[in-house]
Amino acid sequence: MAKRRTFTDQFKAKVALEALCGDTTIQEIAARHQVHPNQVSTWKRQAVEGMPDVFARGGKPEGPTEAKVKELHAKIGKLAIENDFLSQGLKR
Repeated sequence: MAKRRTFTDQFKAKVALEALCGDTTIQEIAARHQVHPNQVSTWKRQAVEGMPDVFARGGKPEGPTEAKVKELHAKIGKLAIENDFLSQGLKR
């Protein structure tokens, strides 16, 4: 069974931008980047649908989500407890 390929966000944006320019056909873009034409069309559609969000934020990247902040706080707490435990072991 073939392993599923994953693509970076930068690669997807590059391919979608090429498709949006309209200089070449989707089939040509897909062949050049070795992806399926349906994938190029999907990335192009996602880029078009996501554009209003970019302009709503003023072009600034989104900050960390609340879930991500909670996850990082939990990790900090865990590391602090481990650090305290290990520092007590060294005092013996």
